[in-house]
Amino acid sequence: MRTTRSVDLPVLYFGTPVALITTVNPDGSSNISPISSAWALGSRYLLGLGSEGQAAANIERLGDLVINLPSADLVYAVEAIAPTTGRSPVPAEKVPAYRHERDKWGLGNFSPVPSDTVVPPRIAECPVQIEARVAQVVPIDDGNALAVEAEVLRVHVHEEILKTHGPDRIDTEKWNPLSYAFRHYFAQGPHVGSNFRAPLLDEPVVVS
Repeated sequence: MRTTRSVDLPVLYFGTPVALITTVNPDGSSNISPISSAWALGSRYLLGLGSEGQAAANIERLGDLVINLPSADLVYAVEAIAPTTGRSPVPAEKVPAYRHERDKWGLGNFSPVPSDTVVPPRIAECPVQIEARVAQVVPIDDGNALAVEAEVLRVHVHEEILKTHGPDRIDTEKWNPLSYAFRHYFAQGPHVGSNFRAPLLDEPVVVS
């Protein structure tokens, strides 16, 4: 039996996908916020955000957002905007690690494209772009962070990562998401197996 020991880890990022959240600022411009706490449950996406960031303020005001999922080749673009914030002045808890940046689109060399159902634009370079609307916001960690439940309204996917035949499905051999673990970025590793329900994803939905 392997031995364990109790540890005091500074962060608990054992491995999560990176998401770029686009929201709309009060002046009508848009903001991009990289986050590492994002996961799906059915038709809902659950997000973890710092309560003092511009994304949190925009989401609580408007309720619309786009969850853009970058591929591993966008790591340098993501990291270019990582130490920036849309808040001005920069919140005290973000000083001196962060600086204010109004144009994160230009800094990351990202291209905005209009959304179909929400106000914020999508990021053209991200292979997956999820339009969503907030269902509820729950303060956590004594109000220092927010748990955001968002209803997915529409999903856009680059055609080159979709299967070429059958119903709309992601080709997992072509989808290479950017992941984040203990403040380091990773690409997707080798395929080591499939869940017992995986074949069901390839079956067409029959509507009677």
